Amino acid sequence: SVCLLFISSPCVGCLGDTQFCFRFRRSPGRKVSLCCFLDQLDRDLPVYLKKDPAYYYGYVYFRQVRDKSLKRGYFQKSLVLISKLPYVHLFRTMLKQIAPEYFEKSEAFLEAVCSDVDRWPSPIPGKILHLPIMGVIMKLRIPTYRDKPGTTPMVQNMHQADAQISMALPTVHEVDLFRCFCPVFFHIQMLWELVLLGEPLVVMAPSPSESSETVLALVSCISPLKYCSDFRPYFTIHDSEFKEYTTRTQAPPSVILGVTNPFFAKTLQHWPHIIRIGDIKLPGEVPKQVKVKKLKNLKTLDSKPGVYTSYKPYLNKDEEIVKQLQKGVQQKRPTEAQSVILRRYFLELTESFIIPLERYVASLMPLQKCISPWKSPPQLRQFSQDDFMKTLEKAGPQLTSGLKGDWIGLYRHFLKSPNFDGWFRSRQKEMTQKLEALHLEALCNENLVFWSQKHSEVETVDLVLKLKNKLLQADREQLPVKTDTLKKLQTHINDIILALPDDLQDILLKTGTT
Repeated sequence: SVCLLFISSPCVGCLGDTQFCFRFRRSPGRKVSLCCFLDQLDRDLPVYLKKDPAYYYGYVYFRQVRDKSLKRGYFQKSLVLISKLPYVHLFRTMLKQIAPEYFEKSEAFLEAVCSDVDRWPSPIPGKILHLPIMGVIMKLRIPTYRDKPGTTPMVQNMHQADAQISMALPTVHEVDLFRCFCPVFFHIQMLWELVLLGEPLVVMAPSPSESSETVLALVSCISPLKYCSDFRPYFTIHDSEFKEYTTRTQAPPSVILGVTNPFFAKTLQHWPHIIRIGDIKLPGEVPKQVKVKKLKNLKTLDSKPGVYTSYKPYLNKDEEIVKQLQKGVQQKRPTEAQSVILRRYFLELTESFIIPLERYVASLMPLQKCISPWKSPPQLRQFSQDDFMKTLEKAGPQLTSGLKGDWIGLYRHFLKSPNFDGWFRSRQKEMTQKLEALHLEALCNENLVFWSQKHSEVETVDLVLKLKNKLLQADREQLPVKTDTLKKLQTHINDIILALPDDLQDILLKTGTT
């Protein structure tokens, strides 16, 4: 699930050691045997951690130091880890552990690292994993969709029996949310709206590290919703989508870009929302309030930090969260604690927004009494924007959130966004699979052998083939069906076949599906 690359001279203008990540499209038409295995593990992951088959992540550890003995005057090397998995913190920790030593040693060291990685267990969600890496053992847990949103079952501190474990990772994917939002945290609510609505957004930062971390923080702020558009934590003029994303002949796409090159200040000036951040401050420094500014004021990358947009938020500003975070800075509250407060705030805001949608979509599900074993499973009712809007008066976000504002306008905008489309497609798939599972259970509860005795051989053979297809579908799509139900259906199939003439028995026992 990972690939290590060595690059000798990247174009990153940072002295010292820098870590960042980037994201890039997978070449079309290429098949990877590992994908089928990862698909199985994907089913137990929360939606925001599911891999996107169209993209890879690149995790980078870059070193640039002065060295007069070299012709260029600098020692420059990068160690890059490529993976389909968005486990930012895990791979960042891993590279921090191995890259400095690799820069001092030979390729043999990298071979030893790869040998360790080959011994890693499968990345099974919910299971405590022990990952050896060059004499260190990382202990961690990958979240599952069953975990309560906003809680991360922590890997407990090392016990006596875990004396060999060198480090326990509290998360595999989360970034330091407060540190990332610190330069613009007076506007976090507006940024949440922009991300929720899938608006084109550019982060202009002084370094790849700050660029990539800020983009990842933005994408995560609508969790547990999945951000369904493209996002590039570190985007350069060398990316294959450079022309596609910078053209002025069409409206900017629904993408979040993180950039550092001053060239982008001019190239992306037509984008509607731009975040300009300076150096991310150390914990304990009280951030100065940066105002929302007009886009015409953004001339170069040297412009003052701020949010450049003409966007007017739908919701009134929540002053309480700003005061709470400011107080934390003044009291020198640890940045980890600040991040927990901020993550909980975003979670409650997103859940307040999405619960009315979840409630309405659940009402589109046909009643169980409408499911007949002798008919195809019923279809979900169509989503009606007008019907949904009518539910908001009595069962809207006001039940769980005290925020005032134009919630109706926010919903209308959201229903046109890629994030709604992705969320609704996912819910549609889940409910359709649930209907298929209920249909299977209804079939199992029928006396199918008795039915076959009252019908012709042709009809009985047709039933057997359809039931076999049902079993294959249940396995292929991992339908939410109990194992006992599948065994019962297989028993029904066998009993029906044994009641048929010998020649038909031989054919049907060899036939998997039509």
